[in-house]
Amino acid sequence: MSRVDKLMVLYHNRLVGDMVLVNNRLAAFEYNKNWLIDGFPISPFSLPLVKRVFMPKYDPFEGLFGVFADSLPDGWGRLLVDRLMRKKGIEPARVDVLTRLGIVGEAGMGALSYKPTALVENIEKNLSYDEIATECRKVLNDEMTDELDFLFVNGGASCGVRPKIMTFIDDEPWLIKFPSTYDRENVGEMEYRYALCARLCGIQMSAVRLFPSNKCSGYFGTKRFDFRVGKKGLEKIHMVSAAGLLETSHRIPNLDYDILMKLTLKLTRNMEECKKMFRLMCFNVFAHNRDDHSKNFTYIYSEDENRWALSPAYDLTYSNSFGGEHATTVHGEGRKPGMENIMEVAKAIGLNTRWAKAEGEKIKEIVFTELKDYL
Repeated sequence: MSRVDKLMVLYHNRLVGDMVLVNNRLAAFEYNKNWLIDGFPISPFSLPLVKRVFMPKYDPFEGLFGVFADSLPDGWGRLLVDRLMRKKGIEPARVDVLTRLGIVGEAGMGALSYKPTALVENIEKNLSYDEIATECRKVLNDEMTDELDFLFVNGGASCGVRPKIMTFIDDEPWLIKFPSTYDRENVGEMEYRYALCARLCGIQMSAVRLFPSNKCSGYFGTKRFDFRVGKKGLEKIHMVSAAGLLETSHRIPNLDYDILMKLTLKLTRNMEECKKMFRLMCFNVFAHNRDDHSKNFTYIYSEDENRWALSPAYDLTYSNSFGGEHATTVHGEGRKPGMENIMEVAKAIGLNTRWAKAEGEKIKEIVFTELKDYL
């Protein structure tokens, strides 16, 4: 693995711009002159489409702009990358953010890719889902595994705490999750039931499946929403999380659904997208999904239509966050938000209150009926 001091940022093999590490701390970015002619702002608030050198702050993303930090693995993915570095005799703390982006290369979520790549591995091997789950458990327990390279190649660019692999099923890109150390045994089945319930509530979801297991009730899988079938076949879609757009860490509970609503309206300029966010907020409140941090809300960009929209919902399951409260408060309330707080969010953004009340009550009834075994 070689150190990277300069990176090319690409979108569908087009040069978007260059990043250079300044003072070993900050990744300065500049758009390419051709991208300025007919490209789009990859992060509209932080990186508008103008000719200049953009300089990030060091915090909260260690000298990166949020849109690039979204490409980096965290949780499980970062654990794999660090473990692989140590295997190769490299101290992870000494590896800068540009080199880590070079390790991601083309494997990250979303359409941005990075060159030159710092580490390229190719492992062709077939393991059953139960075998993968066993090897993931070894890594989480800090035990030796002979499949570290396989896990890295298939899941080293992923985000989130739970182990996962990115794979293709019937020529379509899927993400399959496995239990973490502290998960209940049926966590895969629970997330699957949550996804089906969310769809009943009118929430946009990618296709989901419960993959069979001889050890538990199944592994949750979902079709990746950062791909589409384009003119040249399967291609990636550009996306940015709320954390990336707002340049704020998802590890700090400083977000409110009032802020998310304003962000959604400003970015998409469409009240229908605010309705999507409203439904998701209601579901998270009634289904006790309290790990609703700023990286669990993502916006995707349609180049053909030149517009932003909310991505399909994801990571919906029974969960807690800091102090048992919601990571994102509901009009200031994080511990026990209810319909009163939900309606205040609706009023503040200008949603029709009669519609909001009826929609909220409908979602509450569906959740309490479909997920009663988990609440």
